[in-house]
Amino acid sequence: MIEIYWGTPLSLLTSPEGDVQKFGTIEKARYWLSRKWPVSDDAQQRALTTIDAAMNCMAPVGEARKAFMTAAQTAGFVPVLPTQRVA
Repeated sequence: MIEIYWGTPLSLLTSPEGDVQKFGTIEKARYWLSRKWPVSDDAQQRALTTIDAAMNCMAPVGEARKAFMTAAQTAGFVPVLPTQRVA
């Protein structure tokens, strides 16, 4: 399978221990949403639907990224800026 780079990687703090995951491809974002997501809610489902549409060229990748970030926030993940260090 060819992975689709979806722009600047999105970094999220994914645990209280300081684990950071970088999401640089739409496939990794989809995998996390479907297999590793800590909550099942409307934001997660919207993100999955939008990512699937983007993967099938039926929605812009920017919409998929936005839906993914919304789902990440409702799941309690914290965005990490590229210049930010995690303690």
